[in-house]
Amino acid sequence: MRSLTDLLLLGRESDLSSERGVSCTGELPSPSDPDLVERATKARLALGSRAMVLGHHYQRDEVIQFADITGDSFKLAQAAAENKKAEYIFFCGVHFMAESADILTNDQQKVILPDLAAGCSMADMATANQVSDAWKVFQRLGIADQTIPITYMNSSAAIKSFTGENGGAVCTSSNAERAMRWAFDKGEKVFFLPDQHLGRNTAVLKLGLELSDCVLWNPWKPNGGLSDHEIINAKVILWRGHCSVHGRFSLDNINEVRQKVPGIQVLVHPECQHDVVRNSDVVGSTEMIIKTVTESPSGSAWAVGTELNLVKRLAANNPDKSVIFLDKTVCYCSTMNRIDLPHLVWAMESLVEGRLVNQIKVDPTTANFARVALERMLALP
Repeated sequence: MRSLTDLLLLGRESDLSSERGVSCTGELPSPSDPDLVERATKARLALGSRAMVLGHHYQRDEVIQFADITGDSFKLAQAAAENKKAEYIFFCGVHFMAESADILTNDQQKVILPDLAAGCSMADMATANQVSDAWKVFQRLGIADQTIPITYMNSSAAIKSFTGENGGAVCTSSNAERAMRWAFDKGEKVFFLPDQHLGRNTAVLKLGLELSDCVLWNPWKPNGGLSDHEIINAKVILWRGHCSVHGRFSLDNINEVRQKVPGIQVLVHPECQHDVVRNSDVVGSTEMIIKTVTESPSGSAWAVGTELNLVKRLAANNPDKSVIFLDKTVCYCSTMNRIDLPHLVWAMESLVEGRLVNQIKVDPTTANFARVALERMLALP
C-alpha cells in the first residue's frame, strides 16, 4: 500500500506541467570531499556572467555563500527575469520557485534546479486534478462565477495556471491582504489555496472577517467535507494545506519562551497557525522578518517562528541581539535542505562540461495562464 507521501508525489508528477531533466546518476560529489568549495568556486568562475545563482533565505549557508542574490521566492524569480544576460539560472530553492522563474524569464534562459527532489510539501497538498474537482462543485452550486481564486506563490505552475484562467491572481505573504481585497472587489467569495493559515489569518486579522466566514475544503473528502449550505454561505473557502515548518509552531511555544525570557518579542511568519499569529508581537513575510530583526535596537530579544536556517543566520548576523528559534525542537525545511553543496557543484560542473542537467521547463499553455495570474498580482493596487 502506498503512503500518503507517495500518493502526493504521484499526484504532483501527474499534475505539474513541466518537463524535468534527469537527476544526478552516481556523479554526485561526496559531502566529505575537502575540495568541494574549491570546485564550486572554479565552476562558478568558469560559467561567469552566463550563469546566475539564486539562493532562497532558507538555504544552507554552504549554498548561500555562492548565491549572487538571496531573497524570497518571488524576489528571486523577478531577479532572474531582470537579468537578461544570464543564460542559465541555478535556482537554489524548491520546485515551484524554479517553475515561477521559468515562467517569468525569456525563452533563451534555462532554469536549473540542482536537486529535482527539492519540492514543497505545501505546494504538493494541492494538485490540479483536486482543484478542478473542487471547482466543478462550485459550478454545480452556481457559485463559481462569484468566486475568485487566489493562490499563494507556494503553489505549482498548474495551480497558478488554473487561477489565471479563472480570473484570479497569485499572492505572496506580504501582499495577501491586497490580493484578497482585490478579489472581493471582483466577486463575492474567495477560494484561497493552498495555505489555509495564510488565508485565514489574512481574512480575519487583516480584512476583519469572522472565523465563521471561512470554511475548510478537504480535497480527500467528498464535497470537500462540507455541506452545500456551508459552501454557499462561506465568504472564504480555504484549501486544506499548510507549511510543514510554520505549522508546527504553537501557542505553548509562545507561552514557554515568554516565561523563560521576560520581555522577549515573538516574531512569526503568517503561515503559522491562527492562534500563534494572533498572540505574536510581530507578524510578517520572510523579508520583513529579516528587516525587523536587523533594524531592531541593540540588546533586543527575539523568538522567531520561521525556518531554522534563516533564524540561525539572523542570530549570527546580529550578535548584539538575542535571536532564538521559537520552537524548542530543531526543525529545518527538509525539502529545501535537499539543495546542498554537492548538488550545486554537480549541476555547475555538468554545465561547464557542456551538459545541461535538471532543467525546469513549464509547458507554454500552463505558463501562459500562470503568467496572467502573476501579472495580475503585479498590477494589484
